[in-house]
Amino acid sequence: MMKIILQLVIILILVSLNSCAKKKVEVSNIKEVSQELEMITAYKEATEALDRGDTYFAAKKFLESELLLPLSDWAPKSSLMAAYAFYLQDYYSEAIFNLERYIETYPTDKRMPYARFLLAMCYYETIEDEKKDLGALIDAKTQFRFIIKNYKETDYALDAQVKINYIDDILAAKEMYLGHHYIKKEKWIAAINRFKSVLKNYDTTIYAEEAIHRLVEIHFKLGMNGESKKYAQLLGYNYQSSEWYKKSYKIFNTNYKKKVIKKEKLKKDNIIQKFKKLSKFF
Repeated sequence: MMKIILQLVIILILVSLNSCAKKKVEVSNIKEVSQELEMITAYKEATEALDRGDTYFAAKKFLESELLLPLSDWAPKSSLMAAYAFYLQDYYSEAIFNLERYIETYPTDKRMPYARFLLAMCYYETIEDEKKDLGALIDAKTQFRFIIKNYKETDYALDAQVKINYIDDILAAKEMYLGHHYIKKEKWIAAINRFKSVLKNYDTTIYAEEAIHRLVEIHFKLGMNGESKKYAQLLGYNYQSSEWYKKSYKIFNTNYKKKVIKKEKLKKDNIIQKFKKLSKFF
């Protein structure tokens, strides 16, 4: 009799436990569905806000969407969209913070190339001019180089190279500006170092020609004719038809200007003589 009673008690306990488990599963499922609906609603509100130009509110709603289902595919997407919204609003510090968090939190996400490009663009957009602080320039260039190295088959890599070329132009302009400043102050060694930096680091920019000419000019002024001629030869080899080469040529050929004037006068006289001959036929 006791055995039968014990069996009945065990059965009742098992039934009770099974019922509780089912209730917990149902509650869990309901909660998950509810969170998913909240996430979808938040994401929808964010995209609608983005469409109407309310980017700051959109960013907040995207972040809310990310937190509701942190383990779903929506989370990294929402995180990236929040950074993009901040970027559109020119809140670059907030955008950079969220992009760095995204990169650390979702390292294998398929949207990583775009996230890296957007991060580079955040630094790029803060570039002002060659006289300002170089921090943003260096940071942007570092990020664009990362893209070229790691995502070279993407369109982002092509755009990154264009941006790097522009950054190099600005950095070279900075060196030229300082070089000219040192020339005015007659700090010749400091000026030489700046122009050499242009040749070493930014030789593909539009400033390379002038940098070589300035090295010709300064070395000649200091009586270092050998060095001056070396740079003059370099300029002639690469940019023989340029105005900077003509200026360097004049340094070593003081009669260059007189010869040019004489040639131009002779050419003009020849044209006049030809015209006089032709006028006989009219």
